[in-house]
Amino acid sequence: MTVPTADGFRPANKRGAARLAAVQALYQMDVAGTGLLETTAEYELFRLGKEIDGELYRDADPQWFRAILAGVVDDQKTIDPVIRKSLTEDWPLSRLDSTLRAILRAGVFELTRRRDVPVAVIVSEYVDIAKAFYTEDEPKLVNAVLDRVARRSRDEGRGKDKE
Repeated sequence: MTVPTADGFRPANKRGAARLAAVQALYQMDVAGTGLLETTAEYELFRLGKEIDGELYRDADPQWFRAILAGVVDDQKTIDPVIRKSLTEDWPLSRLDSTLRAILRAGVFELTRRRDVPVAVIVSEYVDIAKAFYTEDEPKLVNAVLDRVARRSRDEGRGKDKE
């Protein structure tokens, strides 16, 4: 069991660090247009567990990182419609910034393809990642979208579904 630290954040485990790295890599691929193999190699050789410009990247589970990254790329044509269906009509997927899209795509991939991982773990980890990048309503949006996806794909979740 992980205990929250004084600042309220739990220390990242290797899978949590892999999730964060996957979101960063998905963002990079979206913004810079880099490919899957090039991005995966860059992260594994130069970022995961390494120090860059005085910042230490956490040691991450490389298989988990690769699985999320490749899974999102391979399944994006099915993942994006799932996200669209879970957003409100006034928030189309195209309106979300690249970081938020990367968080949602990785979270939806895990919810729909990694049934061995509990819903609560997936939702909590991606909400924490959103909190690392945003201070406004984005973490709540990530929570709501992933919760809707969990209810639809796994029949698990907390709130009421809007059909």
